[in-house]
Amino acid sequence: MAGVKRVLITGLSSYWGGRLAQELEKDPAIEAIIGVSPEDPTLALERTEFVRVGSQHALLRRIVRAAEIDAVVDTRLIVDSGTAPARGAHEQNVLGTMNILAACGGPDSPVRKVVFKSSAHYYGCERDDPSFFTEDMRRPHPPRTRLESDIVEADDAVQDFASRNPGVAVTTLRFCDGLGPDLETSHGALLSLPAVPGILGFDPRYQFIHEDDIVGALAHAVTHELPGIHNAAPDGVLVLSEVASLLGKPYVPLLPPWGTGAAASALGLTGLRFPEEVRHQLRYGRGLDNRKLKAAGFRFGLTSRETVQAFAEALRLAPLRESAGAPYRYEREVEEFLRWSPSVRRDRES
Repeated sequence: MAGVKRVLITGLSSYWGGRLAQELEKDPAIEAIIGVSPEDPTLALERTEFVRVGSQHALLRRIVRAAEIDAVVDTRLIVDSGTAPARGAHEQNVLGTMNILAACGGPDSPVRKVVFKSSAHYYGCERDDPSFFTEDMRRPHPPRTRLESDIVEADDAVQDFASRNPGVAVTTLRFCDGLGPDLETSHGALLSLPAVPGILGFDPRYQFIHEDDIVGALAHAVTHELPGIHNAAPDGVLVLSEVASLLGKPYVPLLPPWGTGAAASALGLTGLRFPEEVRHQLRYGRGLDNRKLKAAGFRFGLTSRETVQAFAEALRLAPLRESAGAPYRYEREVEEFLRWSPSVRRDRES
């Protein structure tokens, strides 16, 4: 397959869609980057073209064919039930994924690569899990939560698409939990508390991938041949008490093993919503085998330990970051002027 030239990113308004677009803009070999989303972009972009559209497959199909897209990257998957209502997450994760795949398929489609950002929630968290999940393993137990069920259904739909479309290189990246200074997740909020809460009698295993490595893995999948499923988790496994120690905080396993949801609500946790999938991880944790992705040429910038240490430094500097200035806000008229007006000089040296 020839190198990717024209990329479509779904979920451009999401953190991952915007970060990936910024990364791909650095690659001069990619001649066109088009991002779609029903919401405005949340990060500043230079040459990415934005189209306000959701996951309607008929509209996406028109864009894919008109722009001769050869690679589609789907970054929209919701992997934290604390960030979206269950119904909205189901529509985005399952129905949205199926619509995007429908827009990519067909004998007249120019698409030759699909990259799907998935989650380690595909495997679940149970007492009898293997030490490390490999890509050829399915979860040993049915999904316990609606979010996990949706992720399994979306991930399986991508694998079905791959089997029906042998001419398309389909890459699925199953990421472990991410951490970073700009990444907002339930685990990030949990680890930002003055003490790290846990469940009495449990010290679960964790892998944390830095947000820059998540972006790097997605970009690597765009610019290299990585067909199939790849676990995306850095080297090193930490138990939660080690994570707390690296953060310089006490580990406080006060939540009872049973009725944890009610106990978490009673504790208040400074307003933190405690999603069910997080409670499962606080019992048993999870480990992913990362050898396949490393064999495909990807190199993680940080280990799990280094990712937690970087997060600790980001927490320390958080007050300075908050006072640094106003966040980016998308203004369509300004963006269109800067991109298309003949009055804007584009030949100046920086």
